Amino acid sequence: MVEVRKRDFGTLNTQRIVDEARERLAQSLSEAETAAIVADIILAAFDDYYQRSGQIPGLAKKAFETRDWPTAIALSQERIAIYSLSIDKIGPFLKEARVDVGQDHLLWQMVEQRCAKAVEKRYEADMAIAYLASVRRYLHRSTWQPELDEKSRAVTPVSDFVVRLRTESRMTAETVEAFLDVHKIGAPYRNRRHDAEQVAARINSELVIGGTRPLEQVDVLNAGFYRNRGAYIIGSITVAGDRTPLALALLNRDQGIEVDAVILRQTTLAHVFSSTLANFHVTARNYHDVVDYLYELMPLRPRSEHYSTIGYHHIGKIAVMNQIKSGLTVAEKGLDHAPGPRGSVAMGFTNPDIRYVMKVIRDKPTDQYKWGKFNGLASVLGKYHAVHEINRSGSMLDNVIYSNLLLPQSIFEAAFLEELLEQAQNSVERRGDMVLFQHLIVQRKLVPVPLYLENCSEREAEIVVIRLGQCIRNNAATGVFNKDLDGRNYGVSALRFVYLFDYDAVETLSDVKIRTNTDRDADEEGIPDWFFEDGVIFLPEEMEAHLRLPTKALRRLFREAHGELLTVDYWKRMQDWLNEGRVPAVRTYPRSTQLSLKDAEGNLILRPASA
Repeated sequence: MVEVRKRDFGTLNTQRIVDEARERLAQSLSEAETAAIVADIILAAFDDYYQRSGQIPGLAKKAFETRDWPTAIALSQERIAIYSLSIDKIGPFLKEARVDVGQDHLLWQMVEQRCAKAVEKRYEADMAIAYLASVRRYLHRSTWQPELDEKSRAVTPVSDFVVRLRTESRMTAETVEAFLDVHKIGAPYRNRRHDAEQVAARINSELVIGGTRPLEQVDVLNAGFYRNRGAYIIGSITVAGDRTPLALALLNRDQGIEVDAVILRQTTLAHVFSSTLANFHVTARNYHDVVDYLYELMPLRPRSEHYSTIGYHHIGKIAVMNQIKSGLTVAEKGLDHAPGPRGSVAMGFTNPDIRYVMKVIRDKPTDQYKWGKFNGLASVLGKYHAVHEINRSGSMLDNVIYSNLLLPQSIFEAAFLEELLEQAQNSVERRGDMVLFQHLIVQRKLVPVPLYLENCSEREAEIVVIRLGQCIRNNAATGVFNKDLDGRNYGVSALRFVYLFDYDAVETLSDVKIRTNTDRDADEEGIPDWFFEDGVIFLPEEMEAHLRLPTKALRRLFREAHGELLTVDYWKRMQDWLNEGRVPAVRTYPRSTQLSLKDAEGNLILRPASA
């Protein structure tokens, strides 16, 4: 089963902070003295977390420079995990230290005031307040609420963060080299001048620069964006008054760094920054400025998603809920069942005015549940948490999970609310005119594949079926197997990309037993041997039927494009590669953006860790 495995990376000093504070709190203290010590402990723990989190992008840069791909993957896992690891040490200590901070609300108010005063002029004040709120929820088990909104942050933009380059009327190799030079990478290029010439030619051609369409401006962020095996330099280009993104994707191959792709479209860059992928490590610490710049380039992506994509999930989490509440205040219709078939484990709900779907886990599954024993709420939530922490390979939606969240009853359709209260009593309860969610999962809104195929053109259907197979391949390459290969568990985005979004049936691929009935004679009777085996059994030849593709033509297309997914050999080969420790090589941009199709990969593949 895919699950969260708490791992202490040994990079935080939280335990030392706790040990040093233990003796101070054991003394006889006034309430004010106790509040001061508790505030100091919390701020010290936050500073420790924030410092380590800020070191990781530099280490990711070094991993890229030295082609240390296993370390690059491990750093992504660490950056996601260390926030909760820090809270999980501070929270129990304050409880065990016999400090009544969890019950004495006046004392806690003094703690909050001291912390707020200490960080009010710091750039990362909103992060510190979010950390404080996490400690409070641990101690009080209080309801979740946004601590700061975007308007309340008081930060000064960094003056040299955006570098404007000198340009001529057309893009030149010299300007491209200057673009690459802004963020210094400590590894040699294979042939930088050759790449710069190719990039310049591509930009001039695609943007039709010249004559009445002169190049007017090029700017670049003084930061590197690192993820898995890749690095990106991000900026913008203005031609004849039109400003568009300019991003160069870099790979560090055997013979040196190469510019692999030139990204000039907002939609393509938005997919590169999709929350379905691992987070970026950005070498600039001024994260508000980074988000402001990214939002200028990709205004269709909410700011919340930009914060989350660069690793500031707790700021993004606040922004997501603010966006949901803002959308609901103007909605004509209350929250109701999400479009598409009802889930057997999770209840999904939304309305047309918000771009998210919310989920709660049923107390028990419906009669359509087909996996035998139901392991309960904690097991399902564990899988959603695990997906948040893994490399989602561009084919799985990220989740925002809230605990102890209050929402007003008035935003729900009455009949749906009653159903929710009846079917999910372990997660949802009425509190006066409010509804308390013990757990609430929030995901970006998609259209389930079967529903999409009912209403799209033939060409759109073919694109989605091809991408459905790519989604399954990508999940497999990162060790994720969805044993419920029903097409209803996959969704289509506005850009027609396909993602897995339902995780109650995900498993670790290496734990799955790959079997087949194709080796049995047609007239052979009796029960196959695999029927008596424990664990998750998968028969690849049955995948096509489970996906529920509606026409013979689409089923034939799936077989032609992804026929090996229906074979035992493919799945056992994937298991072998994963067990050998191969690291995913992810392509997150179209082939059309690449400078050369040599070595271009259409699907995510696995490479040895040293490659």
